[in-house]
Amino acid sequence: MEEPKKNFRIVSDKKTRVILPNTLTLIGVCIGLTSIKFAIDLKYELAIIAIILAALIDGLDGRIARLIKGVSKVGKELDSLTDVISFGVAPAFIMYFWSLNNLGKFGWLLCLIYVVCVALRLARFNITSNEEPSWRDNFFEGVPSPAGGILVLTPLVYSLSGFEFFKLNFEIVVPIFFIMISILLISKFPTYSLKKIVVPRTMTIFLLFGIVLFFGLLLIYTFKLIAVTSVVYLCFIPISLIHHQKLSKKNDGHIDRTDSHEDIL
Repeated sequence: MEEPKKNFRIVSDKKTRVILPNTLTLIGVCIGLTSIKFAIDLKYELAIIAIILAALIDGLDGRIARLIKGVSKVGKELDSLTDVISFGVAPAFIMYFWSLNNLGKFGWLLCLIYVVCVALRLARFNITSNEEPSWRDNFFEGVPSPAGGILVLTPLVYSLSGFEFFKLNFEIVVPIFFIMISILLISKFPTYSLKKIVVPRTMTIFLLFGIVLFFGLLLIYTFKLIAVTSVVYLCFIPISLIHHQKLSKKNDGHIDRTDSHEDIL
């Protein structure tokens, strides 16, 4: 009897599943780095759009990895390293070239503090993401790095949006935003996570309509929508804190549970 022919494959199916999400992650970091080049060329509109694209890719690569069962330890670490670049280093450089360089050494110090806070936030996320599933998975501890990377750009986005509600002194507003977002990144304020949201089947069509509407408005009123979304996100932080406290009382019997991690973060 003839032996069955073996199909020739360059890589196994398992490795193929791992390659796709990791490739998306690397594309995201390339886009994040390119935003710095746009900022150097004073093309701040393109720099902001590049950060938004990097954030969208960051939200997709993990979901695709789980969907096709391509999750890997390398992918998890790679995702964190790219987040430091795309949502830490890149936004800091963009804002430094746009405004913080006018503050001299203090402006550069603010950039360093922000990038360090992004790195600390991601390090804490890595050591806490392996816990047992619970209702707490619906919340992040602190602001996630992609959101932080967009929030620190809010003064620049506002200046490009055409809004004239307030005339801001950016030499004061930008440092305040950097300090505030840096604190939110390393804080333990609970913020909503949409990773495990469950949408009823009857609401799916409305969700799809909302997503299409959002991206349609993003294409037409790009900077206006980003500015409004950033403000709405900041307003939701106290709401998520109140919601978290209510759920904590209901599920754990008290508001704050003693942290079982010995790490200082």
